Amino acid sequence: MKNKVEISAGGIVYKKTNSDVLWLIGQHSKHKGWGFPKGLIGDNFKDETMETAALREVEEEGGVRAKIVDDKKTIKMEYLYRFKGTLVIKTVYYYLMEYVSGDPKNHDWEMSDAKFVSADQVRKTLSYKSDKEAFEKAVKLLKS
Repeated sequence: MKNKVEISAGGIVYKKTNSDVLWLIGQHSKHKGWGFPKGLIGDNFKDETMETAALREVEEEGGVRAKIVDDKKTIKMEYLYRFKGTLVIKTVYYYLMEYVSGDPKNHDWEMSDAKFVSADQVRKTLSYKSDKEAFEKAVKLLKS
């Protein structure tokens, strides 16, 4: 079996309301899994930085603009998956981000849905163990 290494960047975006903190999640159009916006670094733009890729993916897949809270504190997740006979060794660098503007309804074609939900709803909705672990790390970062 062939191996392939992929490195992606994305954002775990929160929005403060009067009474709560809401979190951005999206449902992928193809595999239907729920997660956070992320994508390959430099897939469209040569020499793209991790931060730029993460912000771009949040805007494309999540429909919103956000700002990175602390670019020194990334959440690094590693996992494996199989795709068409290839073992993909995946590393994702998530940034904790604060919502700035926009509407999740303005997401691109890669997502069939994107929305802000409560932390409890995030925990119930996320499809993958790595995203659930990343979310708990993001919650701790926000509190610190």
